[in-house]
Amino acid sequence: MEALDALLNRVSVPRLVEPAPNAAQREALFQAALRAPDHGQLRPWRFLTVEGEGRVKLGELFADAVKSKGDASAADLDKARAMPLRAPLLVVVIARLQDHFKVPVSEQRLAAGCAAHGILLAAHAQGVGAVWRTGDLAYNKQVAAGLGLGEKEEIVAFLYVGTPQTEPRTAPVLATADFVTAWG
Repeated sequence: MEALDALLNRVSVPRLVEPAPNAAQREALFQAALRAPDHGQLRPWRFLTVEGEGRVKLGELFADAVKSKGDASAADLDKARAMPLRAPLLVVVIARLQDHFKVPVSEQRLAAGCAAHGILLAAHAQGVGAVWRTGDLAYNKQVAAGLGLGEKEEIVAFLYVGTPQTEPRTAPVLATADFVTAWG
């Protein structure tokens, strides 16, 4: 697939089934992530892969975090446990924020987001389905601690990755004039 085709036609694919991407596909996903813009060459990102029984363990971590907020129903806990089971592979994209004299943490956070987008584009280019999810649990300190994040690390994305269950939808064509204006 050509780069422009991937850029213009990538869509989120929320319904994912086995198999997960193979080793060569995963290598391409992470190589694409590593090409993200990176002012200062800080490489302000890292990635955790979660699959197999790790997804069940992550679901328990999610349920514990939901429970700790109080008044969680059984349905809320079941929903939290089921979240990681929506795809055969999850990639947790983590921003590694560093003190730097020239590169503010806001730029580092954006760079990690670009790395996540690189994974999504590389997945689409290979016919692999993927969707970016965050939600409250991405910002939960208990989840961050359970995943082993350091003091200056933040979850940027939970990327759900697998084989599309159905044909992905067609990307809508948006009018660029609705978003682009000349200044000056």
